[in-house]
Amino acid sequence: MDWPNRGRRRPTGAVGTPERKNGPVTTDESLPVVQAERQALSDTLLRLGPDAPTLCDPWRTRDLAAHLVIRERRPDLSGGIWLGALKGRLERGQADLADGDYEELVATVRSGPPWWSPARIDRLDALLNTLELVVHHEDVLRGDGAVGPRREVPDRTARAVHAALRSSARLMFRRSPVGVRLVAPGREAIVAGPEAAVVTVSGAPVELLLVGSGRMRVADVALEGSPADVEALRTAHLGVS
Repeated sequence: MDWPNRGRRRPTGAVGTPERKNGPVTTDESLPVVQAERQALSDTLLRLGPDAPTLCDPWRTRDLAAHLVIRERRPDLSGGIWLGALKGRLERGQADLADGDYEELVATVRSGPPWWSPARIDRLDALLNTLELVVHHEDVLRGDGAVGPRREVPDRTARAVHAALRSSARLMFRRSPVGVRLVAPGREAIVAGPEAAVVTVSGAPVELLLVGSGRMRVADVALEGSPADVEALRTAHLGVS
């Protein structure tokens, strides 16, 4: 869920919610949350076109779509996501995909895992892809770098994100120098990080997910703790990779 050249984006201003909320709502309750989120992300990719900015600077929307296809369908290339020795091959393959037909690329994202993938099983799809798709949807929606949500997140999606955060928070915050307490309204707090001074991070589940995946600069959250501890969390390298 991390992105290239994380430090190159400009800093954002004070926390707040932009007036514009232009993302599709994942309201199709006939689909599992992960599949509804995939459809909404695909709709956003088509609406914004192939060259819109994303939080994964310098990636454009076409690059992010290519990344998702490689992650799910190209085991010959996806090793480069985690192994530096294979990164060059990954980048060449991703560039080739990104330069192809954009609508076909998004259609491949929309179609989900291939038939041979374990993620074709709904439970594994939810485990492996819910947070990935939500984060990358936000990467696209907030590509201008402004703080705050651009869509209304359905309660069932928020519940799924919060549940996934509960099992992933320790991994996401493993490099935090301070303890972290994640608080979403009406939900049980999640504690992660070292057993040290604690910073409380309050916000909606998707906003907390953005913090945990290293995107605090666009997350609409409140931070409570000593100034030194808050700054240590702000500058920490967070995320799963």
